Amino acid sequence: MGQAHYQTAPEDRITLGQKIAFGIGMLGNQMFPAALSVFMVVLVKGLGMDPLLWGILFFVPRLVDAITDPLMGFISDNTRSRWGRRRPYIFIGSIVTGLSYIAMWQVYPEDSELYNFTYFLLVSIVFYIGLTVFATPYVAMGYETSNDYHERTRLMAVAQWIGQWAWVIVPWFWVVIYDPEIFATPDAGARELSIWVGLVCLALTMVPALFCKTQPVREEELGDLSLDKLGENLRGLGSGFAAAFRCVPFRQLCIATFFVFNAFNTVAGFSFFIIVYYIFDGDAGAAGTWPAWFGSFGALATSFLVIPIVTWLSQRIGKKNTFLLSQSISLVGYASFWWCFDPANPWMMLLPLPLFAFGIGSLFTMMMSMTADACDLNELTTGTRREGVFGAIYWWMVKFGFAIAGLFSGLILGWVGFDESLAAQAAATLDNLKLAYILLPMSGTAIALAVMTRYDLSEQKAHDIREALEARRGVRGVT
Repeated sequence: MGQAHYQTAPEDRITLGQKIAFGIGMLGNQMFPAALSVFMVVLVKGLGMDPLLWGILFFVPRLVDAITDPLMGFISDNTRSRWGRRRPYIFIGSIVTGLSYIAMWQVYPEDSELYNFTYFLLVSIVFYIGLTVFATPYVAMGYETSNDYHERTRLMAVAQWIGQWAWVIVPWFWVVIYDPEIFATPDAGARELSIWVGLVCLALTMVPALFCKTQPVREEELGDLSLDKLGENLRGLGSGFAAAFRCVPFRQLCIATFFVFNAFNTVAGFSFFIIVYYIFDGDAGAAGTWPAWFGSFGALATSFLVIPIVTWLSQRIGKKNTFLLSQSISLVGYASFWWCFDPANPWMMLLPLPLFAFGIGSLFTMMMSMTADACDLNELTTGTRREGVFGAIYWWMVKFGFAIAGLFSGLILGWVGFDESLAAQAAATLDNLKLAYILLPMSGTAIALAVMTRYDLSEQKAHDIREALEARRGVRGVT
């Protein structure tokens, strides 16, 4: 039996302006973690911070996230406001995140290591709390903007297309920060560049709060957030978590994302070492801007090839099949790096990137759209909308996995025998580094494929769920 297809009703269409406004927020949302991946190196390279302390700075904010993410999701789901459930928090969170990002990087080598560590840790906690206040309701806003199966994918495609430019731009921060003709020292570069990054991202993340419309909810669907109802709210938070984890399709989405995204991130930083030490034999000067081009070209392939293709495919073969196909294509790209990391022909490293980009490049376009479908299923089952809770759980798993990926990156570098103090690495070390770069993301992708073969929330089922919900609650407009 062929797959059913349904036309998007006019009232479910999201205007291009609304999609762009939401996508501008995604650019800010992705710019922050992308920039952090570059800036964090300055703590070791520019300030000489102990790697153990550096690792703590990665890990502790994730512990804070473990509490604040789900709490913010519950608060956002149950907020009563003339501006809606999401927009006030997006507005406040954008200001806190942007300003604290600037403050976080105002550290100086003249201060003691303990002072810099303590200062950075405390301000970074404020930063991550601000990011949670912004990002959790922002993601939930995307889930509830349309009731239509395909319009959700188109919204996420536009948002991810715009957001990908963060990964085109940010690799060049390496060049700017470490160019002695621009900044005397890397820490000086981080201090000044952080001002521009913080202010630009503040403006970007504020756009959805000002211009995006959201779905209204009935008053009886909202909880009472007063202190008098604290015990009841805690029980509601717990029941929301339980309901989310009982939703089998949502559980599958979380598991698949965890393995694809975090297996990739475990080895993502290895590309720099492979390019410098394997292709250019440890000569960073000869490597020049190749690491930046590698990152930018991959992001451009995502924007101009992957996102348009998976958006087109999902409307013809369904979201699940599009996910399975795109991840399978990425396996070919990963494997190709074994031959295309070639010291004799450095340009060959760019050849697998269009195929490789199908892995991460399609992931959040499809998964965020499918999570919105899972929210509908949960409402049908439980009678309650929980986009905030679902978004918080999903992104908490992403961020927690990212912290684990950072830990495993260091362990793998140690296991292969990589020694950054050496100008040239042993041949066996570089071969093992290449193997890890290829095999680990392939393994994570294979697990995700196995999990998603059982995913059954098809377009037909999503349509039936929507009809059942509308019969229960009536068709919603947007405000």
